[in-house]
Amino acid sequence: MAIVVQQLFDAHRHKTIATIRADGSPRISGIECSFGDGRLTFGSMAGSRKLADLHRDQRFALHSATIDPVESDEGAWPGDAKISGRAIFDGEITDEGAPSGEMFVADITEVVFVRLDSEATKLIVEWWTPDGGRRKVERI
Repeated sequence: MAIVVQQLFDAHRHKTIATIRADGSPRISGIECSFGDGRLTFGSMAGSRKLADLHRDQRFALHSATIDPVESDEGAWPGDAKISGRAIFDGEITDEGAPSGEMFVADITEVVFVRLDSEATKLIVEWWTPDGGRRKVERI
């Protein structure tokens, strides 16, 4: 499942991240992330609301780009993926030409992969948590 989830995240440049506002409501923002050296990392520009959210509450949910299934070939839909966890400060952004900001590494608490079966008759939801391991549910 880990390889498929990474492939879904790597398939498109832009993803969506949810953070928690000061009043407890969710905030959705666009973001880029990368996998490398066994870590999931992402950054946030200095002064952004997303960065303020992560300083106040490290919890986040990250969603891969979503594409629509092709009509009459829904079973070929690759699915989508979600990763939740805590954003751990990993240093200042140091890439030349990049805006100032901070980098984070994900302390992952849940991974979810959603897809259709090959006949497109069932929704298959697989998820992993550190405590529960890998689980799977099929819904008609």
